[in-house]
Amino acid sequence: MVFQQFNLFPHKTVEENVSLALRKLRKLSKEDARSEALEQLDLVGLKHKADSRPANLSGGQQQRVAIARALAMKPEVMFFDEATSALDPELVKGVLALMTDLAKGGMTMVVVTHEMGFSRNVSDAVTFMDAGVVVESGPPDQLFSEPKTDRLKGFLSDVL
Repeated sequence: MVFQQFNLFPHKTVEENVSLALRKLRKLSKEDARSEALEQLDLVGLKHKADSRPANLSGGQQQRVAIARALAMKPEVMFFDEATSALDPELVKGVLALMTDLAKGGMTMVVVTHEMGFSRNVSDAVTFMDAGVVVESGPPDQLFSEPKTDRLKGFLSDVL
């Protein structure tokens, strides 16, 4: 799961943040965990930052480290809870591009987001919720082009 906040350990390096769960939960050796961490950091474009501390990274870079940390656990499904909401607008694009690449690579993802363009272009199915209740659900083309409820029509007219 990738949260809104990055939840990185500030006293550990980027590589240590990614490899910690590999050592503690997957019981990999320090060398194997480091190798896997570097592979995942390379995937998200941050291998060159492996020895940096989180405070020396941008918000977008920190979020990509959080994504690498989640990917290192070899999940079947990734959950993203507003993964771009804490980022400056300039940094959102990079994180969404990474998530798009994951989707194209076959990663199953459940994404909570207000990024409607991303939802429309990347999703197989979209669920619109209001106050914790499902209002509409279906293929993105249907929901964005032919919303059935007044609530979704209103939302889309405000954000698109």
